[in-house]
Amino acid sequence: MNLFNYIDEIPDFPIKGIKFKDISPLLENSNALDYAKNKFLNNIKSYKVDLVGGLDARGFLFSTLIADAIGIGSFMIRKQGKLPGDVISKTYDLEYGSSSLSIQKKINLKNKNIILVDDLLATGGTLKCAEELVCISNGNVVASLVLIELVSLMGKNNLNCPVYSLLKYDD
Repeated sequence: MNLFNYIDEIPDFPIKGIKFKDISPLLENSNALDYAKNKFLNNIKSYKVDLVGGLDARGFLFSTLIADAIGIGSFMIRKQGKLPGDVISKTYDLEYGSSSLSIQKKINLKNKNIILVDDLLATGGTLKCAEELVCISNGNVVASLVLIELVSLMGKNNLNCPVYSLLKYDD
């Protein structure tokens, strides 16, 4: 199955000059979604994983599928102000601005092996921030999974863990 057929490109979204990769067609097709899930699972079968962290918001769509398939839990890494209770937050730079991510302090990540999941890797700022939040919580990020990697932005070079991407774009 060619997953590229299930990704639409939207020019100038969210700002002029960005070619947004829309995963909606993939989510609409259960065969494509199942195929993507199984490809992710093949990439992590050699890892001992305790929890899967999904990044706000499209990362949630895949992280819960992966966690359920391997019989473990997942947790959310959300944009600042989106999680209730006490949180740990960190600000990071994007290719078109800055943002902040948070995790709940009550989630026990101490000495746990974590897989991070997001839909897209560009400059690596979002995943790097998530890695740092897990590290602050004494967890260990063993790998990151992304549906789409924008290779020319070299985001994986900014990360401390192996990155597995299902689709690679050069632009």
